[in-house]
Amino acid sequence: MAGSLLVGTTLAGCLGGTPESAPDAVALSGSLQCDVCGMIIEKHPGPNGQIFYADERPEGHDNPARFDSLKQCLFPYKLEHERLGWNAAAVYVTDYSSIDYDLQTEGGTTYISSHTAPGSFGVAKDLRYVVESDVQGAMGPDFIPFSERGDAEALTSTYGGTVVEYGEIGEGLIGR
Repeated sequence: MAGSLLVGTTLAGCLGGTPESAPDAVALSGSLQCDVCGMIIEKHPGPNGQIFYADERPEGHDNPARFDSLKQCLFPYKLEHERLGWNAAAVYVTDYSSIDYDLQTEGGTTYISSHTAPGSFGVAKDLRYVVESDVQGAMGPDFIPFSERGDAEALTSTYGGTVVEYGEIGEGLIGR
């Protein structure tokens, strides 16, 4: 029984889950920078994310690793660190179903608002992602996460794209 529980907890962490001992999402406000591109997170549009690692920590600061983009920053970082043997204790991303967000068009490009408060994040593995839509984030085209499939489908009906599950996001989808 204890072995099964340990395997389940470890697997949940690897998949972006949040075992009960995992830390809660934190604010990504102020002067916090993305661990990939170095941009100040709250100054740019789009979904944000954070990864808490079980036995490691990002270079230069304590957990979590923090990101201003999912497609260009969080998912490539996560995949690279998995190859290095790092185990995620928790992965959180902006949940656009849980917040009031804005879409703004500037110069023909539509951007989705950024939200950095702890309550704006959801467990990454539990969300659905709009991919390949006309909506952009901090670094261009991004993955837009929603906890409610209907909310994700509503975005695609206006801005194109498709809805995918967390487990479908890998190198191939990131590279498009």
